[in-house]
Amino acid sequence: MGELIQFQHVSQFFAVRDSTPTQALNEVSLDVRAGEFVCLIGPSGCGKTTLMHLLAGFVKPTAGAVRFRGEPVRGPGPERGVVFQEYALFPWMTARQNVEFGLRALKVDAGERKRRALQALERVHLSHAADRYPNELSGGMRQRIAVARSLVVEPQVLLMDEPFAAVDAMTRASLQNDLLRLWQEIGVSVLFVTHHIDEAIFLAQRVVVMAAHPGSVRADIAIELPYPRQRGSLEFAQHYAEIESALAEGYERRAG
Repeated sequence: MGELIQFQHVSQFFAVRDSTPTQALNEVSLDVRAGEFVCLIGPSGCGKTTLMHLLAGFVKPTAGAVRFRGEPVRGPGPERGVVFQEYALFPWMTARQNVEFGLRALKVDAGERKRRALQALERVHLSHAADRYPNELSGGMRQRIAVARSLVVEPQVLLMDEPFAAVDAMTRASLQNDLLRLWQEIGVSVLFVTHHIDEAIFLAQRVVVMAAHPGSVRADIAIELPYPRQRGSLEFAQHYAEIESALAEGYERRAG
């Protein structure tokens, strides 16, 4: 597997009215290989979401380079699917129509759009809800539709910014298992932001621990545990302690 994503010495400043610009990232370097599942974890203000927005092409880096397949990221593209915490579904569209939305932008004909949308809904076990509207669905179902909408355009990477933060614990566990199944079936790369150490270890092959003010990489920890992972195992607990320690060191550096 080659390097699909490269952040090369990326720094990011944001202008603040009548104030000194705020530095969100400082010299961040990070690679993600094709097919890899990587979690970003760290305190609020450490630049996790900024990294996602840079890779999505929503903003450009102040310094350094963000590359996808070796080429600079110059804007959004269907090869980089984005799933947010807030679902971002259109309330006047059915589940199927929401999933079809990205295909419209790619000028896919109506029959093919419907076929691919229904196939994507089947992958997330929601084909029975194809004609229902978002307000008729639970939070977990709405998030599955958001995932299906990203997958239907066949991206090479899913960018997921705390996608399960707004659902209850049981739904979150179910969504985590669904995401792992889809990742293993499709082979898409995943860059996943979370505040939960447990979630990061359960999902990722690597956990990148970030420190804040300005955002930087504190540690890059390989999670070499077989799937499905057992949360009660000794190895799981050891990884938890390692990540917790790296996070604590980042807080201490900030306080110092």
